[in-house]
Amino acid sequence: MARVTVEDCVTKIPNRFQLVMLASQRARNISAGAALKVERDNDKNPVVALREIAEDMLDHDELQESLIKGLQKFVEMDDPEEDDVDLIAIQQDLDANEGVTPLAARKDADELDDDNGDDQDDDKEE
Repeated sequence: MARVTVEDCVTKIPNRFQLVMLASQRARNISAGAALKVERDNDKNPVVALREIAEDMLDHDELQESLIKGLQKFVEMDDPEEDDVDLIAIQQDLDANEGVTPLAARKDADELDDDNGDDQDDDKEE
C-alpha cells in the first residue's frame, strides 16, 4: 500500500474520532517499542499505525483497552483483605499494650519539637 487515506481506514473503523484515537494510541505503542505488523517503508509512527488499521492487522478491542488504560487517571484500588485488616488491628493492639506511640503521632511530636527547637536557636543568634 503506497498511500494511506482516511477512506481506507474508515471502512474498518467507521467513527472518525475513534479512528484518530485508536491510531494515535497505536502510534504511541509503536514509539514505546511494540512490534510492527507492516513494513515501515521510512514512514513515521502515525502513518504505520494507519496502515496497520487499513490492512486490518490489529485487534481493535485490545487497542481500545490500551487507550482507556492510558487515559485513565483514577486506578480503582481493592479493599484490603480481611487478613490484612486483622494484622493491622493486632499490631495496633500490641503497640497500645506496650505503650508504643503510633508512627503518625511520633512524626507530629517530632515536628513540634523541631519547631520549638528552631525558635530557641533563633533567639540565641540574636
